[in-house]
Amino acid sequence: MTTQVNVTSQGRMSLPADLRRRLGLAQGGAVLLEETADGVVLRTAAQAVARAQAIARNFAGGRAGQVSVSGFLAQRKADSGE
Repeated sequence: MTTQVNVTSQGRMSLPADLRRRLGLAQGGAVLLEETADGVVLRTAAQAVARAQAIARNFAGGRAGQVSVSGFLAQRKADSGE
């Protein structure tokens, strides 16, 4: 879905109410903007956390709940031959 929003000279933009409701932002909240080669991606904080968790699961081979930071670093060290 594509929605046009206008950006003011102060850099502000308003998201339409129906979009805010669908994103869980009806009462306001944080969003993150990611600049990509194709443009800008807007994510809610919850979407950004879910994306980071999915990336972590991918690197942990699906064992994200069983991986600690120290375990991850030890595995990276072993993988690099240090």
